[in-house]
Amino acid sequence: MACPYRLPIRCPAAKPQSLKGKRPLCSIASSPSLKPKKPKATTEEPIEKQLWKTADKLRKNIDAAEYKHIVLGLVFLKYISDAFVELYDKLKAEESAGADPEDKDEYKAENVFFVPPGARWSFLQSHAKQPTIGKTVDEAMDAIERENDSLKGVLPKVYARQNLDPTSLGGLIDLIGNIALGDAKSRSADVLGHVFEYFLGEFALAEGKKGGQFYTPRSVVELLVKMLEPYKGRVFDPCCGSGGMFVQSEKFVTEHQGKVNDISIYGQESNQTTWRLAKMNLAIRGLDSSQVKWNSEGSFLNDAHQDLKADFILANPPFNVSDWAATCCAPMAAGNTACRPRATPTSGGCSTSSTTSAPAGRRAWCSARAPSPARAAAKARSAPPWWRRASSIAS
Repeated sequence: MACPYRLPIRCPAAKPQSLKGKRPLCSIASSPSLKPKKPKATTEEPIEKQLWKTADKLRKNIDAAEYKHIVLGLVFLKYISDAFVELYDKLKAEESAGADPEDKDEYKAENVFFVPPGARWSFLQSHAKQPTIGKTVDEAMDAIERENDSLKGVLPKVYARQNLDPTSLGGLIDLIGNIALGDAKSRSADVLGHVFEYFLGEFALAEGKKGGQFYTPRSVVELLVKMLEPYKGRVFDPCCGSGGMFVQSEKFVTEHQGKVNDISIYGQESNQTTWRLAKMNLAIRGLDSSQVKWNSEGSFLNDAHQDLKADFILANPPFNVSDWAATCCAPMAAGNTACRPRATPTSGGCSTSSTTSAPAGRRAWCSARAPSPARAAAKARSAPPWWRRASSIAS
């Protein structure tokens, strides 16, 4: 049967003839619908998403609540090591002028953490394939805490645990070690800070409801900060979680061409592991966290900033915590008003309010139900001490 398209049959051994200037015999070859399609342009994912996907694969059977300390601790270690090496190289070049790259005071003067040789990222990365890498990282965390008083009791030392595979840990170190290489190295702090913040959000999602204990969604935090406009003064968060309110306040000041040093931050957290995350989160942003306190009772029962006159109070109270004042209610019923529970709000959203103690103060809080005008007045009268420190409504 003859070919309907009049395709010529050639011997396989025959040399192919040039078709230049000739019309193709088969109309299929010239059909526009069968021309090869151009590949679609692919947009590269942001670095934080790429890192998250890879880090999540390395998690294997470790619970997200535990894994976040492993990953975020390494990101923080990479940050302080990068900052240290940058200043170390500068001091090394100035040795002839009397600079000493191993003098801790040189780093303290520049607000840079001192990192001993065995804790520097280059050392850890060179040992990443060793079966004892977990012990090496824990020892590095200990060494950094010994050299920096402000980090004592903050850094995680969980890397030598049996449920953490050394191969996966080594892969995670290599992954984080590739952040901000080459031309991006000068932006290392910004990149690592962004990665830290993104990872906090992803871990909060992975943990579900429990994630709300240490992380408030970024959109909510941005709204609260924009409502208060903390350009200058003392910013206080009585249940600060991982410090998102402070980080967003710093961003707000920067975006409005203000000076970050014009705001000072005060906070309190009752969960010690969350407090550690806050300390690392603020340090990676270069924010002074010396006034971010921890105690197990929390700000309702043991206020760590009783004498503070705050200019701005930002809060996302822990709605999932119940019976927080069980031990305090009996004295209150007997007439002791030192510990008085908050009035319960009655409708929903983020709100601002005022009291009468500090003329320039503003406060904003996020509640499951926002108060009616009558209940707002009752709320102000029955609020804990820190709530009555700010005044002047922001709306």
